[in-house]
Amino acid sequence: MQQQAWPKVAVVGAGAVGCYFGGMLARAGAPVTLIGRPQHVEAIERHGLFLDTLHFQGYVPVSASTRVEAAQGAHLVLFCVKSFDTEEAAALLAPHLAPETLVLICQNGVDNVERFAKTTGMSAIPAIVYVAAAMNGPGRVKHSGRGNLVIGNLPRSHGDGRPRPRGELEELAGILARGGIPCQVSDNVEGELWVKLILNCAYNAISALCRSKYIAMTEDPLVRQLMGTAVEETIAVAQAAGVQLPNDNLLASTMNLAQTMKSATSSTAQDIARGKRTEIDSLNGYVVRRGQELGITAPVNQMLYALVKLLEENARAVAPSPDQ
Repeated sequence: MQQQAWPKVAVVGAGAVGCYFGGMLARAGAPVTLIGRPQHVEAIERHGLFLDTLHFQGYVPVSASTRVEAAQGAHLVLFCVKSFDTEEAAALLAPHLAPETLVLICQNGVDNVERFAKTTGMSAIPAIVYVAAAMNGPGRVKHSGRGNLVIGNLPRSHGDGRPRPRGELEELAGILARGGIPCQVSDNVEGELWVKLILNCAYNAISALCRSKYIAMTEDPLVRQLMGTAVEETIAVAQAAGVQLPNDNLLASTMNLAQTMKSATSSTAQDIARGKRTEIDSLNGYVVRRGQELGITAPVNQMLYALVKLLEENARAVAPSPDQ
């Protein structure tokens, strides 16, 4: 049987996550264009993208550009910008998208699909991202754990109000799987988004504040207790918001994440180390704001949020370079 042709893929926001997934697809043969910062684009144009993964290391030939216009004609867009850049990047991208273009929102946080839709008037597909990756040099990605996605339809319509047929989602999952990216289609993607938020609220801030890898955090009894309280608060806010969370033991699964990503540090920690703005407003900060709207207090999340904001401000004051 003849293999289905690859769709044209554009990655908007080619940082660690975008470069990992885009690089995996390009390595498998998909026509991919990475759209990112000049420092990385220049290195990729010279040598290719260097992928240092758990299973292989090497350069992957792939197109790269600093201009969002390079997404023109893409059949699939991986939207991987930081959450605080959602509206600006969406507005720049929208004129270059065809109505039938699939946009996969690969971002932290639970409200980016809605924000994308409000900005563009277009629907998008939420993706929950599970990967430990970091840029460890210009055009170089270090992968240290997992690398899978969960996709689906949100229960409330956004943008053009058109939910994606299950078959279309399954086809997209198949394309990603051909690229070495395991992808599950969920009937409760809203709940899955909140599960990822729960994980982020437990790990990201503490990893940044303590410069700690995940496994060390979960092995410390006092830190485990703090993480557990952050999890319980986030669950309470989700339930008050009417989110149907999976029936799994979320506290146990949160702690078990460290076993599959032992050497990982959070994206928040990576941003702090580079003197960059973090996504903490869309993580612990979001839980605090949503909780206030619903009458739910989240003091541990509020403490973690406040401390990371202060650390972020101090780290950005001594930032080494805006393009790192």
